Amino acid sequence: EENAKRLESYQEAISEDEDSTDTPVDSLSNMVKPRAPSCRTVHHGPLGSKCSNHLAGSCSALGSREGASEVPHSRQAAFSSPIETDVVPDTRLLDKFSQITPQLFTLLNETIPDPLLETLYIMDFFIALAICNTVVVSAPNQPRQKIGLSSLSGMPIKSLEEIKNLFQRLSVRRSSSPSLASGKEPSPGVPNAFVSRLSLFSRMKLTSPVEEEASPGRERPQGSGDSPCSPDTEKQNSDPGLPEGETAPSPGQPSTSTLCYEAESPDEAALVYAARAYQCTLRSRTPEQVVVDFAALGPLTFQLLHILPFDSVRKRMSVVVRHPLSNQVVVYTKGADSVIMELLSVASPDGASLEKQQMIIREKTQKHLDDYARRGLRTLCIAKKVMSDAEYAEWLRNHFLAETSIDHREELLLESAMRLENKLTLLGATGIEDRLQEGVPESIEALQKAGIKIWMLTGDKQETAVNIAYACKLLEAGDKLFILNTQSKDACERLMSTILKELQEKNPASPERPSPREGLPRLPATQDSGLRAGLVITGKALEFALQESLQRQFLELTACCQAVVCCRATPLQKSEVVKLVRSHLRVMTLAIGDGANDVSMIQVADIGIGISGQEGMQAVMASDFAIAQFKHLGKLLLVHGHWCYTRLSNMILYFFYKNVAYVNLLFWYQFFCGFSGTSMTDYWVLILFNLLFTSAPPVIYGVLEKDVSAETLLQLPELYKSGQKSEAYLPLTFWITLLDAFYQSLVCFFVPYYTYQGSDIDIFAFGNPLNTAALFIIILHLVIESKSLTWIHMLVIAGSLFSYFFFALVFGALCVTCNPPSNPYWIMQEHLLDPVFYLVCVLTTCVALLPRFTYRVLQGSLFPSPVRRAQHLDRLTPEERTEALKKWRGAGTLGRAPSQCADHSAAKSEKRATSGPSAPLAMMSAPSCAVEQGSFSVHETPVDSDFCETKTSGMAGTSEG
Repeated sequence: EENAKRLESYQEAISEDEDSTDTPVDSLSNMVKPRAPSCRTVHHGPLGSKCSNHLAGSCSALGSREGASEVPHSRQAAFSSPIETDVVPDTRLLDKFSQITPQLFTLLNETIPDPLLETLYIMDFFIALAICNTVVVSAPNQPRQKIGLSSLSGMPIKSLEEIKNLFQRLSVRRSSSPSLASGKEPSPGVPNAFVSRLSLFSRMKLTSPVEEEASPGRERPQGSGDSPCSPDTEKQNSDPGLPEGETAPSPGQPSTSTLCYEAESPDEAALVYAARAYQCTLRSRTPEQVVVDFAALGPLTFQLLHILPFDSVRKRMSVVVRHPLSNQVVVYTKGADSVIMELLSVASPDGASLEKQQMIIREKTQKHLDDYARRGLRTLCIAKKVMSDAEYAEWLRNHFLAETSIDHREELLLESAMRLENKLTLLGATGIEDRLQEGVPESIEALQKAGIKIWMLTGDKQETAVNIAYACKLLEAGDKLFILNTQSKDACERLMSTILKELQEKNPASPERPSPREGLPRLPATQDSGLRAGLVITGKALEFALQESLQRQFLELTACCQAVVCCRATPLQKSEVVKLVRSHLRVMTLAIGDGANDVSMIQVADIGIGISGQEGMQAVMASDFAIAQFKHLGKLLLVHGHWCYTRLSNMILYFFYKNVAYVNLLFWYQFFCGFSGTSMTDYWVLILFNLLFTSAPPVIYGVLEKDVSAETLLQLPELYKSGQKSEAYLPLTFWITLLDAFYQSLVCFFVPYYTYQGSDIDIFAFGNPLNTAALFIIILHLVIESKSLTWIHMLVIAGSLFSYFFFALVFGALCVTCNPPSNPYWIMQEHLLDPVFYLVCVLTTCVALLPRFTYRVLQGSLFPSPVRRAQHLDRLTPEERTEALKKWRGAGTLGRAPSQCADHSAAKSEKRATSGPSAPLAMMSAPSCAVEQGSFSVHETPVDSDFCETKTSGMAGTSEG
């Protein structure tokens, strides 16, 4: 219905004006009204005064904005949770907006009073929040926009030869043009062919400064800035009553309440919604311009000159725009505070007074950033830089050369970005609250009880990461916290040695240091001695720790810690951590994340899990398993992981047993036929015995077997350790199964042999009781091993027995001369009338299965394993079950195997299952406490998608953190 309305509006727009190019753009379709993550914004003006506003500090902060209640509640998009969009603005900050007038921009070249300068900075701050992103705007009934081609597209390149000539001209100009090399401006009378061709490679309006100088014939309408609209369009959109440089919204332009923002990440959407709460509304975005509706100034059209997207190396993004009021080229930059602070201008040409004020502003901003980080908020800094047209034109030329370079292109682009993003002016800082998804703390606590060691790999600040770790119960209040934050390799090595020595003194039972190939020593877990230790390492220190000379020491240190938190980690560092743990500790690793920055980590881990949410689908597409929320990881590992391991282990043992038990019947017969290779069974029976008669029961057993119910496994996560210890597939278990198969084959052969000894039966008459008894023994052996028998099991077992007797009767009745001189003709019919046949089958079956049945009975009554005890809980009534679970937890009946310090796991990033169903080491990895085969799991702290969840490499991932 919604698409039909939009299509109808398209057709109306086309019929009204076929060549219209000035329709407003609010982008895409209205899909959902997401709730942006709560956003706390602090703005610091140039005078050092602080305007702090908590934009929805709580989960249910309702907006008081006009029209907020008019927004209908639309359905959510697939795999996404809503984020908060209603933000309560700070009234004190809103009062300052009344001071914003167009006349402020006529004083830019004069001395501006401090209060007005602060107001300008506030305006720039919220403009940066609105436009320094890649957010796309959409509205329900938005007509299609027709973007007119630039004037240069009137002469399109029609052949490959022209493209070749163009590159040749660019190559010659690059090497010989003095204007490019020296950065001089082109002469006003000569068209700049180099810059004029830029539009062929970029849809962004990158060339306006130079084009304006090179083409005096193209006069710019006064006060219109560099709007890409035609003069007719500008006349239509202009309003005589509006200040110069503004445009009036078209009659069909959607209201603020109907706008829908679609962002690459929930953080970007949160900042745009925060700006809208302060009457700085992002109206539309096209490749060439951005329209912002700003308080008293009305709609402002910013010409987009260039966009430098965010990357993990720079940790920031920038947009270059031409301001519609001042007509200046302005660079707005948004990024991590640790990066932006280093790019701020140090000296000021206006004197020491302003420089001192800037230092005060930086100090106050840093205090607020630290405060936000302690509250667990994700912080960003906003800054700007004003450039002249000449400076921008020179940078643009050099940047184009970097973009078209073949050799060292990435390095040249990074250098170009560094030339633009320097000497910035701090505008303010923001804090976004990443709320944990429902059930995250409980899930992590259960995974730790299951013996999975968890590491959390995140790009957040140290204080934010630690706060999230405590919130999700990765760290506890009584934990001894060690922080590894150094700026040099030597200092990192000394600090790791000091921490490791302290931990080893409190754990004196540390083994000797083995050679590197032997792996790391398995130290007793710190919790066994009453000490729980946690390690927090920053990105800089992690860079040193990942160097080859410090890797072993780093792993020894993390092995003695209950949890590890790696903060300020880049995507590459996340993958390197997972790779290091996987290769050196030889454990299974699991990585779980929700964003594109977790893809490398997920791909490196043994098992990758992606969380679908606001961060996009990149992690899901690169993962082995996809889940909707982090809390489902507990069921995936503790329930399905346990079942899968038990099924596979028992089914493998059963297949070995079945083949050994049946094939040995032929082996024993060779002692009585001179090892001639003769078979006492018809070949068709031999073929169909494994192919048909006994094939279905093991398959059903491997698919439906449930040794313990899902409820019990979730309530007793300690049962997961049975898989980590490989209790179901130990070497002793394997050899006992083979010995039992040999014993059963002996009984199955010699009981019928001595029964019919001295009789005149032929070879096939002797083989028929053997086959029948073997079938009953093999099937009933499976019944003894099964922990959950359903009607499906019974149906398949009955079907196997029926198919055997049906085939034997039909084959014996029809096969008169199938295998001369002996043949199976009428043998089964005669045996069914012989009481001795029934006696042989029953006696053989009972004697063969008696040891297995006795062993299972004694095992369950005299020395039951934790899994056996848990099976008993499933038979109790709900009241008795609750009481038994309390006694279980209180008495600690589950034998706790000493945690192995070497079992590593990285939070929210990786997990690898060695022998268990899932890996004992998880990154938000679940702590890998596997005794002989650790499991490792890495994860990003899961933050609810509903509230912009965050994922550290390891266990949680999408913005669910």
